Amino acid sequence: MRVLFAGTPAVAVPSLEALLASDHEVVGALTRPPAPVGRKRVLTPSPVHTAAEAAGVRVITSNRPHEQDTLAALTELAPDVVAVVAYGALVRSPALEVPRHGWINLHFSLLPAWRGAAPVQHAIMAGDQITGASTFQIEAGLDTGPVLGTMTETIRPRDTSGELLDRLARAGAPLLVATLDALASGAADPRPQPADGVSLAPRLRSADAQVDWSLPAQVVDRRIRGCTPAPGAWTTLAGGRFKLGPVRPQPDAQRSGDAQPLAPGEIRADGGAVAVGTGTVPVLLDRVAPPGKGWMAAADWVRGARLQVGATFDGGAEVAR
Repeated sequence: MRVLFAGTPAVAVPSLEALLASDHEVVGALTRPPAPVGRKRVLTPSPVHTAAEAAGVRVITSNRPHEQDTLAALTELAPDVVAVVAYGALVRSPALEVPRHGWINLHFSLLPAWRGAAPVQHAIMAGDQITGASTFQIEAGLDTGPVLGTMTETIRPRDTSGELLDRLARAGAPLLVATLDALASGAADPRPQPADGVSLAPRLRSADAQVDWSLPAQVVDRRIRGCTPAPGAWTTLAGGRFKLGPVRPQPDAQRSGDAQPLAPGEIRADGGAVAVGTGTVPVLLDRVAPPGKGWMAAADWVRGARLQVGATFDGGAEVAR
């Protein structure tokens, strides 16, 4: 079939490469326009844009496929189907009607679970043990169209959203190709999504990634891993904003009779380990990025920071005791 590929970030590139290696003809790539990147805010083409150009594939940049200029370009390409992976823009009529087989999306969850822009992040934060990917037909609703194929993936105990998304991107690419193969041969079997089991995964903002140290340690752990690398977990100390890498709950850390319990957010350095109190047991910090500085080992940060006893994340002024 003649396939138009629609995608933007790096996680979409494995699917584009799989389609280029398949029996289908990739006639073009639709991606979002170049965006400012880095401190200097340099306009930079998307990873899909770069990969498509390197493969000699025509690139169309647009945030609105239904607008006249983009619609004319899509119509000129005359695709049989549009394969979508993390395109990042709303697709609606009349663009939906351009390909005869419609727009087929590779979504990184087992639909109807985690409909929305951040399914992998929400699955980790919710403590799910199994996730996967689904191919489905895009329609007017948010990720509500009939499902054509699925694959499953185990969520590992220490997975960050970046690590899990990378695995799903690579494992999901063959699923997308197989779905298009089935459409081409007439063997596709679209199945409506069930009404039960629906959950939503809205895009995470920076405010969603602020750590609430009063929550149980397992919840703190999952939230930080779910927000790694984006939007990036953070907390504050004496008015400064600190980025945080993944942490590890320490269920035995407070069972020693010599150790005083840590209040939520309270920091304690002991023997090269840096523990922070939560609503239950402490967690151990691995990496931090202090305000205006790069990432460093938590133990190195504590040695240089010379914190007072009782210093507390999100606790305002540090109190000596």
